[in-house]
Amino acid sequence: MEFFRFIFNPLGVNTYVVSGEAGKCVVVDPGCYDSKEREALSSCLREKGFTPEAVLLTHGHMDHIFGAAWIQKTYGTPVYMAREDLPVIGYYQRVAKWGLQVADPEFTTTDIRDGAIIDAAGLRFKVITTPGHSPGCVCYLEEEESFMFSGDTLFAGAIGRSDLYMGEYDDEIRSIMNKLMALDGDITIYPGHGGPSTIGTERATNPFLEPFNEREEIPELNQDTHDQD
Repeated sequence: MEFFRFIFNPLGVNTYVVSGEAGKCVVVDPGCYDSKEREALSSCLREKGFTPEAVLLTHGHMDHIFGAAWIQKTYGTPVYMAREDLPVIGYYQRVAKWGLQVADPEFTTTDIRDGAIIDAAGLRFKVITTPGHSPGCVCYLEEEESFMFSGDTLFAGAIGRSDLYMGEYDDEIRSIMNKLMALDGDITIYPGHGGPSTIGTERATNPFLEPFNEREEIPELNQDTHDQD
């Protein structure tokens, strides 16, 4: 498996390129904002000989979709996103936010549902719907390789904000606790911003989940407890 991360646009979105099969790749949250960033992504694809077989959008906020229309128009790639976030894309075409240009909305999305499997580039991604940060937020879990793209639902040491358009804090906490925290602790998460983590680490130490933290996930924490006894 080959794996690349780019940090794009003024909001620092992680755009991932991953491949499990020669000549094909998946692009997750293409946040490339301008011609320089599009060229950086294009150069990677050319150098590796990759053709994007799927674009996976974790949600429809503009910082995560700046490059979606460009990839689809250039490569004819399907763009996967939950239809619940279509109003989110529309909203940010009408409202200027953070002084950024609006994203090109002229791309077609393929709807996804909880539990769906997307086979692309030699990998199998299970869709986990996690509404809260936005109504159509999803995570993409590659069970065999034990990693997940968590978008803006779960970060290393944080969770996604819920005060943006159509966000809902209670839904987000339910999504994280009922769906993500129930996963195997050794699954690596690759979030929409910042560095990676694991489900186990977040289950034990994420301060936003503090009432539910399970110290047994981290052996060092258990040792500290015994030492105090």
